[in-house]
Amino acid sequence: MKILVLNCGSSSLKYQLIDMDNEAVLAKGLCERIGIEGSKLTHKPEGKDKYEVESPMPDHKVAVQMVMDALVDPVHGVIADTKEISAVGHRVLHAGQVYSDSIVVNEDVKRVIRECFDLGPLHNPANLIGIEACEAAMPGVPNVAVFDTAFGQGMEEKAYMYAIPREYYEKYGIRRYGFHGTSHSFVSKEALKFGELDPKAGKVIVCHLGNGASISASIGGKCVDTSMGLTPLEGLIMGTRSGDVDPAVIQSICNKEGKTVNEVLDILNKKSGILGMSGISSDFRDVQKAQGEGDHNAHVAIEAFIYRVAKYIGAYVAAMNGVDAIAFTAGVGENDKPIRGAVCSYLGYLGVEIDDEKNKVRGERTMISTPASKVKVMVIPTNEELAIARETLALV
Repeated sequence: MKILVLNCGSSSLKYQLIDMDNEAVLAKGLCERIGIEGSKLTHKPEGKDKYEVESPMPDHKVAVQMVMDALVDPVHGVIADTKEISAVGHRVLHAGQVYSDSIVVNEDVKRVIRECFDLGPLHNPANLIGIEACEAAMPGVPNVAVFDTAFGQGMEEKAYMYAIPREYYEKYGIRRYGFHGTSHSFVSKEALKFGELDPKAGKVIVCHLGNGASISASIGGKCVDTSMGLTPLEGLIMGTRSGDVDPAVIQSICNKEGKTVNEVLDILNKKSGILGMSGISSDFRDVQKAQGEGDHNAHVAIEAFIYRVAKYIGAYVAAMNGVDAIAFTAGVGENDKPIRGAVCSYLGYLGVEIDDEKNKVRGERTMISTPASKVKVMVIPTNEELAIARETLALV
C-alpha cells in the first residue's frame, strides 16, 4: 500500500510517498517559501536525481498540485498515476476538544477543522486546503487527519490549565493544547533510543525550531509541558508569530490604533516574530544574511529568538528537575549551526559542552555534545511523515 503524507506548514509543505509494505520512502520533497518571493519545489525520487522547480506558489493549493505533478512526472516521478496512492495522511493542527485521535476525514471532520480556524489561523486553513485538494485530485481515496494536539494530552492539569476563571475551560475548552505534537512525540522517543536513556524515565527537551517553533519537555516520551498553548501563537518567537506577549499589549494596540482584537491577533500571528522585529522577512536565512551585513534590527531579532529558546530550556529543566538530553529538530534546528551553538552557549550551568566540528552537521542524526558534556545534545531529524503514515495505515 502506498500512502502519501502531506504536512502543510505556515509557509511550507513537506511530503513523502511511502510504501507501507516496508516503510520505504519512494519520493519526498519540500515546497518552501509558500506565499513568499522565491518559492521552490525540491523533489527527490528514490534512485533518481533531485528535481527542483522554482515557480510562484501563492498558496498551498498550488503547492499541492505541483506535488501531484512531480509524483507522476514521466522523468522524475515514481508512479504512473495517482490511482496508485491508497490513502493520504494529513498533519492537521487543531480540532479543539472534539477530536484527539487520528480519524478518516468526512464532512464533520472538515467542519471541525474549519471551526478551529481561529485557533490555528496559519495552519488549519492550509491543512483543509490540502485535504480538499487531494479530494479533488483523487476522488474516493481516503484522507486521514492526524492531529497535532495529541502529544499535549499527556500534560497534567497544572501544566495545561490557564489561571483564568475555570468556567472558560469547562464551557469552551480554553486550555494549553500544544502543537508540533507529532514531531515532538517522534523526536522525544528517538532521543531516548539514540541517547541510550531510560525509556521510562529519560528526561528530554525537544527544540522544534523552524518558521513555526516550539519546545517540549517529556519524561519517558510522555509530555510534561510544551510552549505552544490554546493556539500556536504562544511560546517562542517564530517566523511571523510573536510568541509570548503581555495580554495588555493587545488592548494597548487596539486603543492606540483603533483596531479590533481580531485585527491585532492577525498582526501577532502573521506580521510579528522575526518578520516584525527585523522588518525584512519571516525566513531565518534572509534575516541572518542581513545580520551578517550589519543590520541592527536583524541582529536583535535573531538574538531575541535564541534568548527565548534558552529561557524555555531553563524553565523545562526546572519543571522536570533535570534533563538528560536536548534534541534539536525541524528546519532551523536540524540545519543551523550558529543558532544551535548560540542556544547552547547559554547552557553552561547545565554542564553542556558542544563539539564545534560535530555541530557543523545539517539534517543528520548526530550527537553534537562532547563525551564530557553532562547533558547529551543531539540533532534528530524529525519524521512526522512516517509517524503520520503509520497512523493512516492503521485506520485504512
